[in-house]
Amino acid sequence: MLGAAALGLARPALAQPAAARVLRYVPQTDLTVIDPVVTTAYITRHHALMVYDQLYGMDSRLQPQPQMVEGHTVDEDGKLWSFRLRDGLLFHDGEPVRGRDCIASIRRWAQRDALGQVLMSRVAEMAAPDDRSFTIRLQRPFGPMLETLAKIGPSALFIMPERIAAADPSRPITETIGSGPFRFLPNERVVGARVAYERNPAYRPREGGEADWAAGPKRVHFDRVEWTVMPDPGTAAAALRNGEVDWWENPPNDLLPALARSREVIVQRASPLGTFGTGVFNCLHPPFDKPAVRRAVLRAMSQADFMTAGAGVDPALWRAGVGVFTPETPLANDAGIEAITGPRDIERSRRELREAGYNGERVVLMAPTDQAVLAALGEVGRDLLVRLGMNVDYVVSDWGTLVQRRAKKDPPEQGGWNMFHTTWNGLDGINPGVMQFLRANGEGAWFGWPTVPALDAARAEWFDAPDMAAQRGIAERVQRLVLEEAPYLPTGQYFGSTAWRRGITGAIPAIYAFWNVRRG
Repeated sequence: MLGAAALGLARPALAQPAAARVLRYVPQTDLTVIDPVVTTAYITRHHALMVYDQLYGMDSRLQPQPQMVEGHTVDEDGKLWSFRLRDGLLFHDGEPVRGRDCIASIRRWAQRDALGQVLMSRVAEMAAPDDRSFTIRLQRPFGPMLETLAKIGPSALFIMPERIAAADPSRPITETIGSGPFRFLPNERVVGARVAYERNPAYRPREGGEADWAAGPKRVHFDRVEWTVMPDPGTAAAALRNGEVDWWENPPNDLLPALARSREVIVQRASPLGTFGTGVFNCLHPPFDKPAVRRAVLRAMSQADFMTAGAGVDPALWRAGVGVFTPETPLANDAGIEAITGPRDIERSRRELREAGYNGERVVLMAPTDQAVLAALGEVGRDLLVRLGMNVDYVVSDWGTLVQRRAKKDPPEQGGWNMFHTTWNGLDGINPGVMQFLRANGEGAWFGWPTVPALDAARAEWFDAPDMAAQRGIAERVQRLVLEEAPYLPTGQYFGSTAWRRGITGAIPAIYAFWNVRRG
């Protein structure tokens, strides 16, 4: 009996070290798109942060810090930027990271990203004098150069090999080769269930300092990170409490009290800037090609309804009366806010819809089944449109399928769409430069493709504002235009949390980074 008992005890002892080197994570949804250029889905950004690296990393003070770059110089009155890469940077295929890889990556990314488009409109030339350097020569100075290269909100700028970055930015890449702290394991990919990564042994973290959001040394303490997709929140909660997983990205607010009662679980607010919602109109096709139709929906909506459904009844967990910019950040303002806070009158809005020319066209409203908050926002959105008398075709799918469909510009009857709801980290709403969905240059804009020349001009003007007073004035004009032209619905702000097992330390939940995390 003693021998059998000893053998029984030996098995966990042998298995435990291997398990301790694996971080088990429950992501918000499945990873269906691996290309961080063609989508702004956060799940793809999380994936990209693991396998790619950035030229500069944004810290928690929203300051860009050198990451892949060793240093830079600025000459010719701000029109010539010269960058030198750190020594020893290698892609996962063993090839060194070269200046021309950086240039190709910037070019591809900038064709899809709103901030990148502004940068490239001022670029006269980019060149790679040698393997460890590259230059950006501008036609006129561009103040937020480093903030642009350090952009962390999707689409973030990641560096790929030139041969991959040369691909058409409208077509997703199929090969994941980066120089980041983890390697993607495509052979272990199980669609709808599992994604796996392994530590990159060739990665050399920056020397000195501490990890701070995307800045500082990216030190990896696990050999593997395994994402287990669990669409059902109850299943994920039980797995976390039972120790089957280590970290759950986004538990719904209504489950937080039960998780907090477990002595083995730590619950923490994910981001100090919260999350804000947007109802995205497809402005290419009827009925939302008409600003008056969009405006009627905006004047009828209730942010409190959206946020209560998505974040719960506790008013400490959400805000209504929220405009275009993240509350309590420098550009947040009340210009035109009465369009959101004024009395709601459904009958008036129904009349406005008819007067705007709505004739009963079918409205394809997409919503995901596997993200609790987005599913709740979709239900509120459907109810709103139905009460307004619109002919709603409510199409539900997993988030990955929705993300792929929203890229289609075809008419709804040919597989396109009219509307969907999504959310953004508060970091991605602090100024017009980083707000991907604020671009209003038609088919060059983000999904929804609004055409509002005055809004796009005001956004462009912000980049040349000489001081904060001027920036705030432009921000007020931007907000008035958004609330008048309604390229999207601002649906409010809420505060979500993340949860992990006690013993997990060093997590960076503001961006869901997997470096710096350790066990014990």
